[in-house]
Amino acid sequence: MHPDARHRQDGDRTMATTAATAHAPMATPVSLKLPGLVLGVGLGGFVDGILLHQILQWHHMLTSTGHDHIGVKYYDPHTVSGLEMNTVWDGVFHAVCWIAVLVGLAVLYSRVTHDRRSVWGSRVLWGWIVAGWGLFNLVEGLLDHQVLGIHHVRGGPHQAWWDAGFLALGVLLMIGGHLLQRSGRPLALAPGRATDEA
Repeated sequence: MHPDARHRQDGDRTMATTAATAHAPMATPVSLKLPGLVLGVGLGGFVDGILLHQILQWHHMLTSTGHDHIGVKYYDPHTVSGLEMNTVWDGVFHAVCWIAVLVGLAVLYSRVTHDRRSVWGSRVLWGWIVAGWGLFNLVEGLLDHQVLGIHHVRGGPHQAWWDAGFLALGVLLMIGGHLLQRSGRPLALAPGRATDEA
């Protein structure tokens, strides 16, 4: 083939590739915010329930109902019947956490349809999970400890400080999670695999 013809053919191929690239749709970022937050709420609840309710036994779901704000009967955790009732409500609490984790995984897997293994190394996902844990602390701390008063982090003369510390930890987790997810690279799906943003 004549050198000039080969040069023209290579030039045509380059222009066609450039034009195809220019018209090809860009990969769309996948939002990991909703699944990360929901997973964080569920996992944060499990940390609370396993560590504070079961291992340390600082409180159960109904350990402060003798002084609550809604008039629930007191279930003394130091009696068999009282501990049984608290155990039931701890179980309900753990069931809600379990459902949150399942929902978070379902939303995540509906959005990330390819290369799912890589998403678990994403700072964006883990940042939102940490922020979700902080959100759990804030909601649970304000609702159960302050508004309803059905239990406190650690009952006794210093319970207000323990409750405040629980809320402060929630704020720190939310800030830390936000910063972590901002430091990560967005996960992108190839064209045609993208999903709606949260």
